Amino acid sequence: MRGRAGRKGKDEIGETYLCCRKSDLADVVELMHADLPRISSGLTTDKHRIQRALLEVVSIRLVNSRESISDYIRKTLLSLSGESNKVQEHVDSSLQDLLQMGFIQYDDSECFVATQLGKAVVASSLEPEDGAFVYRELQRALQAFVMDGEMHILYTFTPVQELITSINWQIFRSEIEALDDSAFRVLMFLGLKPTVVNRMAQGGNLKESNPSEKETARVYRRFYLALQLRDLCNEMPVHMVARKYDVPRGTVQTLEQTCQGFAAGMIKFCEQMGWGAMAAILDHFSDRLRAGAKADLLALTKVTFIKSRTARVFYDNGFKTVASLANADPNEILPILMQAQPTKLRVKSRDEQKYEEKLLAKAQVITDSANRLWQAEMQQDLDEEY
Repeated sequence: MRGRAGRKGKDEIGETYLCCRKSDLADVVELMHADLPRISSGLTTDKHRIQRALLEVVSIRLVNSRESISDYIRKTLLSLSGESNKVQEHVDSSLQDLLQMGFIQYDDSECFVATQLGKAVVASSLEPEDGAFVYRELQRALQAFVMDGEMHILYTFTPVQELITSINWQIFRSEIEALDDSAFRVLMFLGLKPTVVNRMAQGGNLKESNPSEKETARVYRRFYLALQLRDLCNEMPVHMVARKYDVPRGTVQTLEQTCQGFAAGMIKFCEQMGWGAMAAILDHFSDRLRAGAKADLLALTKVTFIKSRTARVFYDNGFKTVASLANADPNEILPILMQAQPTKLRVKSRDEQKYEEKLLAKAQVITDSANRLWQAEMQQDLDEEY
């Protein structure tokens, strides 16, 4: 599909060209003649959305009193499409919740202002409820962060959103039995009990009847995701992680895609709270998260077209630094690049030459990219000397 919508005040119509298979034509025509879905405010989904909206506008000083908040709400689609009494009830209860959670407070002139914690939640793009959970987790981590391994950092970088609803407890049990001393200390520090995991593996039920039990269950699910994130950072392919932990492949892909943004949010949260040491620790590990590779491959993964799997193949074949790639001839790295392809492509003999030409062009881009990176590194070294 290609086209654009009309611009309000400029056009009366918009043009779109849609190409489809003949078998899909009936469905396309039905879609074209279907009634337009009713537009609804994103704030109507639940009270937490209103909380987030109010926290944002208070944080940026767009509103600071109940009068200015009411004026802001009146200009939203929620106010125009909903019952005013119910909307006002949600606003009042949301403000009360934000005050109780410590995200906003009254200043000397009885105006609303965001607290340091509230600003940290906004900066990290978290929902208020998730922000409160993260704050409690990080506060506890500051007291005894496990530094002799990577598991505590990986847990901190694991998104708090509910990506999974169930855990394969037999797999969970076997994984915690295989944890090293450092990772096991993280498990115990988080309040997770091997006896509970063992009971669940034998068919028990994890209670979630009150807020405390729900938060504990949330920590168990998050640690299960952290184990998957650990394997992804250790270069295990997505499909193998999904099979190992008995979760849908899409869940692992979502974890892989969202963890980088969440990690950036955690770093911003710590910076906003004034926890510089914690922010530095997390920032140092974030490169590995972006690369999805072990520390020895980080430099190579900065080169264009080189991801974790390709970087490992180059590393194992002697190209362990950016400089070695920069000084290589494209024809020299072509066989390695062919070896790094995910599967052996079945190409006809007449297409083999075209395929090699494409890979050779890719090899040229790789060496050019490595050259630029290497020259930048050398220039930086020279600047530091002077």
